[in-house]
Amino acid sequence: MTQITEAYKADQLVLSAREPVWIRDTETLIHYCKQWAELPLIAVDTEFMRVDTFYPIPALIQVADEYHCYLIDPLSVEDMSAFAALLADVRVLKVLHAASEDLELFRHHYGVIPEPLMDTQVAAAFAGWGFSMGLQRILQHALDITLGKAHTRSDWLQRPLTDEQILYAALDVAYLPTIAMQLKSELQTSGRYEWMLDECRMLGQSSRDNDPGGLEYYRRFTQLNINSEVTLAGLRDLAAWRERVCRERNLCRPHVLRNEHLIKIIECWPQTLEQLNALGLLRRQNLKTDGEAILAVLSQAEASAKQNPPEPINLPLHIYHSATLKRLKVIGREVSKAQQIMPELLVRRRDLEKLINSKDDQGHFHLPETLSGWRKALIGDQLLKALETQQDTRVNAC
Repeated sequence: MTQITEAYKADQLVLSAREPVWIRDTETLIHYCKQWAELPLIAVDTEFMRVDTFYPIPALIQVADEYHCYLIDPLSVEDMSAFAALLADVRVLKVLHAASEDLELFRHHYGVIPEPLMDTQVAAAFAGWGFSMGLQRILQHALDITLGKAHTRSDWLQRPLTDEQILYAALDVAYLPTIAMQLKSELQTSGRYEWMLDECRMLGQSSRDNDPGGLEYYRRFTQLNINSEVTLAGLRDLAAWRERVCRERNLCRPHVLRNEHLIKIIECWPQTLEQLNALGLLRRQNLKTDGEAILAVLSQAEASAKQNPPEPINLPLHIYHSATLKRLKVIGREVSKAQQIMPELLVRRRDLEKLINSKDDQGHFHLPETLSGWRKALIGDQLLKALETQQDTRVNAC
C-alpha cells in the first residue's frame, strides 16, 4: 500500500493536472478502480449540468490518487459499476469538498453513497479553520494558494472540453489529498477525527431520497397555518403529485408547478379547468397536460384525508418557548467555548427547535438524529437534562 508520507503531494498532483489521464471506456475504468482500491484515499469531484432538470446530469468525474489526476468521462464510459463499487469500498477514504450535490449525483445515477467520506468543508470546521468554507478559502488558509472560479458555469456537457475547462476540473481534486492529510493530522491530534467521519456519515445519510413519493414535501410549507384536514390533505397530495411528475419527467419543480402557485391553488381550490385557468398560474401547455390531474387531486382530498390523515405541519416555534430556546442556546455557547468548537457546528437553531417540539404524550423529549452521534455526549444529554429539569420546575410551581 502506498505510504501517505511519500505521496499525495500537492506539487506532484498539480503538475499532473496539466496533463490528466483520461478514462473514456469501461475497461480502462475497471483497470484504475482496481488500483485505487489498494490506496488509503482518493479525492473525487464532479462536474454536472442542472439547469432545468430535477436530477443533475453527470458530465465529468475527477479523481486524484497518490500521484496523478484523472478525468472520467461518464458520457463515454458505458458501465460505471466499477466506480460505484469503489465509492462503496470502506477500505478507501473518499475525499470530496462541499459534497452534497456530488452525493445526490452518485446516489441517483450510480445507486451509491461514498463511504467512508471526508468532506473537507466539514473537516475544516472541526479543525477550527472556518465554517462553511469554500475550496478557495481553504486553499488560501492551508497552502496560501489562490484558485480561480472562471469555469464554474461552463457547459460541461460539450465535447471536446476546452483546455481551460480540463485544467480547472483537474485542479479541483489536485489539492484535496494534501488538504485531507493536513486536516486528518490536526483532527487526530485534537481527538475529533472520528467526530468528523461521523458527521460526514450523517451527511451521506441525509442525501438519500427518503421520500420518493413526495408525501412529506408539504411539511416544508411552515408559513402556512392550515386547520382543515381536507385542505392539508390537498396540499400534501398536490405537492406529492408534483414531486412524482418532476422525477418522471426529470424537470425542476418550477417547470411543473411553482411553490407559490401550488399554495395559490390550495387557497382558491378551483373545481373546473376554467377556474384553474382563471388563476393565471399555468402556461397553456401545462394546463392542457396537467390541469385535469391537479383537479383530480383536489376532488379526492376529502377521501384522502379520511383514508390517510395528514400529519400537521411543524410551524415555527411558538413564542411561549422563547425562554426555553434562549436557555438551550446559552448551553450551546457554553459547551462550544469549553470545547473550543464552532457554535455553528455544534448545535443549530433548527435542531433545538426539533428537540423542543419532540415532547411526546408522556412528557418525554427525544434527541433528533442531528443531536445524536458525537454530539450526544458532548451536548445532547445536557440539553435533554435541561429540558426535563425545566419541566419538573414548572410542574412543581403549578
